[in-house]
Amino acid sequence: MRDRLAMRDRQSHSLSLRSFTRRTPRRDPMLQLRSPPPATSSPSSAVSFPALPPRLLPLRRRGVGTPLGGKTSTAVRASSAAPGATEPEVMVEVAHREVARALASLAEARLGARLLPSAVPPDVAEFRSGGGAGNAVGSLDVRRGAPGSTIDFMLQSSLHCKIPNGAIDITSLLIFLNASTDAPHFLMEFIQGSPTSIVVLLDLLPRKDLALHPEYMERYYENTQVDKQREKVEELPQARPYRSRSLFVRSAFSLTAILMSIDCGQGGEGTLKEIVRGQLATAARALLQIWLDSCADHTTEMEEGERENMIKRDQIVRSKSIEVDLTSNLPRMFGPDVADRVIAEIQKAFGVQEA
Repeated sequence: MRDRLAMRDRQSHSLSLRSFTRRTPRRDPMLQLRSPPPATSSPSSAVSFPALPPRLLPLRRRGVGTPLGGKTSTAVRASSAAPGATEPEVMVEVAHREVARALASLAEARLGARLLPSAVPPDVAEFRSGGGAGNAVGSLDVRRGAPGSTIDFMLQSSLHCKIPNGAIDITSLLIFLNASTDAPHFLMEFIQGSPTSIVVLLDLLPRKDLALHPEYMERYYENTQVDKQREKVEELPQARPYRSRSLFVRSAFSLTAILMSIDCGQGGEGTLKEIVRGQLATAARALLQIWLDSCADHTTEMEEGERENMIKRDQIVRSKSIEVDLTSNLPRMFGPDVADRVIAEIQKAFGVQEA
């Protein structure tokens, strides 16, 4: 009798575990990355998060070094030095920021006078949450294209935010073209949510529907053999395809886009750094070189209706990217006041009106 009761108890416990497992939803890693905990009700107060792991080293120590955009804000320096204040969060040095800086330097050297000097205000060039002692820090640099060039703008941004289980680090490099050409834009973004995993988004962002314009696909994607870079990254055993939960985001990328999640597993910090500095850096540099050679200097003869359709598509993609990517997340990371300033500057660069 006692044996039968014990067996029944074990079966009941096993069924409960299986039922719990079925009811527990799988967590979307990008939802976790893109949706940090909301800020406190007061935008000027820091959000309390646990200390950052010691393996993440600060990018600048006591005035040494520069942010991704190459600027140092007086406001940020002053707030960091406030007596008696909690030690503010600093931008951390991670491998993908090294890659972004190298590619930005390559683009600036090639584009030269086609890029105007940055006019980003100091409180947007570098910004942080919590009135200077918060858990999140960021930098933004925008250089508009010179009159007569094909360049609309080049945008570099870097974000670091502590979260309960570690930190999120996002680095972006965008180079968008204007309406004098239909050539694709260049887009690169790294999203690192742990020391052993990263999401990479790398593409020549199309400005026409590829199915409706096969000659466009042939000119910029087939003839340039850009798809080879995606194939090389896919060969990595740690790589698996990344699919955004937003159907609009997925529809905006080309078929050759590198949209990958790299997960090196427990103890794989060193392996991830090697992959970022190796295969991912190589693919990103190759893609940027293709863009510089085949897109940056290319002007296009278009009928007025065709040009208007392209401009409309550009505006929709830009507006939607701000809506999906920034307006829902930056206020959580930095508070509404800081987020409003940063988003306004990006809207200005994108040429879109505030919603």
